[in-house]
Amino acid sequence: MAVAQMVNSRMSLILDDGIDEISGKQLFKTKSFNNVKIAATADQLYSIANAVVVLQQRPLLSIERKDSSELRGA
Repeated sequence: MAVAQMVNSRMSLILDDGIDEISGKQLFKTKSFNNVKIAATADQLYSIANAVVVLQQRPLLSIERKDSSELRGA
């Protein structure tokens, strides 16, 4: 049986960068924060993201968390 151990976590803020004038498609800007504590809960990250987003010039569209795990045999 394999065991997954989380080794890294990253939080990204997806920001609205307007509309492309030629294609009419939504443009995005991403701000990423590496080395997020692995034990951080979704509520904690959400609170931190909302505190940081007030410092941004663009409106927030979404918050993403990306975790990396290492698989090992048990």
